[in-house]
Amino acid sequence: MKLISYQVNTQDGPKVRIGAVQGSNAIDLSAAYRLELLARGLNSNAAERLASALLPGDMVAFIENGEAGLDAAQVAISAAVKKGYETGPNNETIIFPLEDAKLLSPITRPPMLRDFMAFETHLKNIYPKLGKEIPPEWYEMPAYYKGNPSSLSTHGDEIPMPSYAQELDFEFELAIIIGRGGKNIPREDALSHVFGYTIYNDFSARKIQSKEIAIGLGPSKGKDFTNGHTLGPWIVTADEIPDIYNMAMKAKVNNEVWCDDNSGSIYWKFEDLVAHASMGEYLQVGEVLGTGTIGWGSGAEREKFLYPGDEVELEVEGIGILKNRIVAENS
Repeated sequence: MKLISYQVNTQDGPKVRIGAVQGSNAIDLSAAYRLELLARGLNSNAAERLASALLPGDMVAFIENGEAGLDAAQVAISAAVKKGYETGPNNETIIFPLEDAKLLSPITRPPMLRDFMAFETHLKNIYPKLGKEIPPEWYEMPAYYKGNPSSLSTHGDEIPMPSYAQELDFEFELAIIIGRGGKNIPREDALSHVFGYTIYNDFSARKIQSKEIAIGLGPSKGKDFTNGHTLGPWIVTADEIPDIYNMAMKAKVNNEVWCDDNSGSIYWKFEDLVAHASMGEYLQVGEVLGTGTIGWGSGAEREKFLYPGDEVELEVEGIGILKNRIVAENS
C-alpha cells in the first residue's frame, strides 16, 4: 500500500487527509470507507464515527490503529475501485488524479526525526576531503542526530535556500517509519516494528554545518531550515517491499546522474538502526529514522553543490521518485 497525506479545502478551511495511491490516481480513504459502510447498512452517524476513528487525517493516528486501520484502508480501496465510487457522503472526490493532489509530507507530525550515518561508502568519500579518517567508534554503533520535525516538505515542494547559506547540498537517504513502539527492541525483532519506508532528502547548508560540528554540537542550522527535511512522495508499507536490501537507488541533479547504487550497500542494517534508537528509551509510533546518505548520494562527495534553479530527483526502486527544486529565500 502506498499512502499519502494531502490537503483539501473545505468550508471549514484546509484539512489534511490520507489517501492511497492506485496507479496514477489517489483514493480518499475515509470518504470511500464511509460510503462503503453506508452501503453495508450503517447509519450516517455510525459510518462517520467509525471512518474518522479508523482512517483519520493524521498519518501517525492512522498508524497507531495497527491492523484495524490497514484493514479498513484495504476495504476502502477495494470498494472504491470495484464499485467505481466517485463522490463521498460530504461531496468529497473519492478517486482523483494524483497530480491534482496537494501533497504534504506523508507523515506530517512525527514525534521524532532521527538521522543516522549507515552507509560506509559515503564516509569513505567524505572523510578524506576533511583530512580525517573514519572514527573507529563509527564501527561500534550507529550514531544519529535529531532533526526538526517541523521542517518537513515533500515531492514537488520548493526548497528555499536559507539566508545564511550561499549554496546547498542534498543527501540521498531512505527513511523508516515506525509502526509499533517499544523499548530495548531486540535486533531480531526490529523489522516487526517497521510500518513502512519512504525516500528522504536531507538538504544541508554545509558551511554552517562545518562550524557547528567544529564546536562539538549539531548539526542544527546546517539541516534545520524551511522545507529542509524532505520525505516522500509517499509511504510504502513494509509488506510491499520484497527485499529492503536490494532496491536500486539513483540520484539526478538537473537530469545528470550523480548516484547509481543499491540499498544493499548499507553498512548498519535497518535492524541495527531500530534496535539502537530504542536502546534505553521508548521508540514511538510514527518516528522517522533516516539511514544517512548512500555512497555518492551528496554533492559534497563530488565537490559540487546546489543553487537556485537546480532540481534534484531521487528515485528508489519499489518506492518512487522524490523531486525538488532549489529557490532563493523570499523572507
